[in-house]
Amino acid sequence: MSRGGSGGRKHVLTARNRSAASTRWLERQLNDPYVRRAKAEGYRSRAAYKLLELDERFGLLRGVTRVVDLGLAPGGWAQVVRRRVPKAAVVGIDLLPVDPIDGVEIVQMDFTDEGAPELLAEMLGGPADLVLSDMAANTVGHPQTDHLRTMGLVEAGADFAGDVLRPGGAYVAKVLAGGADNTLVALLKRMFTTVKHAKPPASRKDSSEWYVIAQGFKGRGDEAEASEG
Repeated sequence: MSRGGSGGRKHVLTARNRSAASTRWLERQLNDPYVRRAKAEGYRSRAAYKLLELDERFGLLRGVTRVVDLGLAPGGWAQVVRRRVPKAAVVGIDLLPVDPIDGVEIVQMDFTDEGAPELLAEMLGGPADLVLSDMAANTVGHPQTDHLRTMGLVEAGADFAGDVLRPGGAYVAKVLAGGADNTLVALLKRMFTTVKHAKPPASRKDSSEWYVIAQGFKGRGDEAEASEG
């Protein structure tokens, strides 16, 4: 239950069995303009606007025909792709169940399972133009451990991108604590023409998430080095 406050801000009445933390979260949701906008525009999550803002800045969806969405749930990013590029083939994967999205092939599976990358490649039916990753590891409350676990997923996504992207394709992934570490950046710079970090306006200011945007795929790091040599 909520009530209007000064200036139209909504405040949540403390309910029995609701923790203070959950009350704060609910109040933030009620007052988040992106949450309200997502509901009004039919997006499943406010995260849709992160991709929309990144696309406006980097032109990620321009001319794409095949897209992979890693960490699909609840489906906001896939919705953006389908609305921006209705003819694009979209394949998504998540551990969590995801309600069907028109034009999107969805598999409920752990991306780190041995057979997941090959299955996604088969479902895609050809080279991808764009690999999106909004994956994040379940947090354990230890910042360094949480960072390492999430970076492991980012590296796994980059490895997958190296297998499925067409020349000139792009890889976008969520990273934490200010961005990708030096080792990952070095790898991506060998694989892509440009590697940049961005924090879209829709990403909450108090969140540690950033996104790494790697564009102009030129081959795996070892292959790129060999061609340059």
